[in-house]
Amino acid sequence: MSISIRFLPDNVKIDAEAGEPMLQVAERAGVFIPTGCLMGTCHACEVEIEDGATICACISAVPAGHEELTINLYSDPTW
Repeated sequence: MSISIRFLPDNVKIDAEAGEPMLQVAERAGVFIPTGCLMGTCHACEVEIEDGATICACISAVPAGHEELTINLYSDPTW
């Protein structure tokens, strides 16, 4: 089952499958998510999903149980 992913603030939309790596989905959509350690430790890839929770995109996959999911990207000048 396909899940519609919307990346904010640019309102980029793409379809993804549950379990697909978040960074892969962003790359396919042409959305840049900065990374550092690629292990979830440095939090460079931290994004906010629609319920307000923050996740590290480098170690997260598209969660099941959604028809649509909004992901808000942070702008951190440090990265």
